[in-house]
Amino acid sequence: MSPEGKTVTYTGVTAGGWFGEGSLLKSEPRRYDAVALRDTRIAAMPRPIFHWLLSSSIPFNRIILDQLNERLAQMIALVDNDRLREPEARVAQCLASLFNPLLYPGTDSYLQISQEEIGHLSGLSRQRVNHALRVLQEAQLLRIEHIGITIHDLQGLKAW
Repeated sequence: MSPEGKTVTYTGVTAGGWFGEGSLLKSEPRRYDAVALRDTRIAAMPRPIFHWLLSSSIPFNRIILDQLNERLAQMIALVDNDRLREPEARVAQCLASLFNPLLYPGTDSYLQISQEEIGHLSGLSRQRVNHALRVLQEAQLLRIEHIGITIHDLQGLKAW
């Protein structure tokens, strides 16, 4: 939250995802809040174990490298969407990003997410998200559910 009280959401993490490796790599406190919006089970890795794995495991290093590369791509897409895209494309890209198999393994076609949460992730009002979701539903890319979204065409969302 900014000193003026404005909140910003940079990313969401779905079940099976993880985050925080940047703070562990830099050996500094996390600079951003992480807020669980639903009942959540969290496993924390102590910094000494993280650094031991970095110094002793090539496969773990590869996982971290892949994670950081995917996060960088996600952040660049976020800036691109924010600066260049129409609201429907911003919502489509926002939803598609939550299905990244490296960052969020095991995510199925249903995503429990509110229109307000999509608004926070895409930088749009809930009303604008509602309109964009209806456009995407009419294009048969997704179905709006009572408490979430079912994705019918992930590649179509990515290409929107």
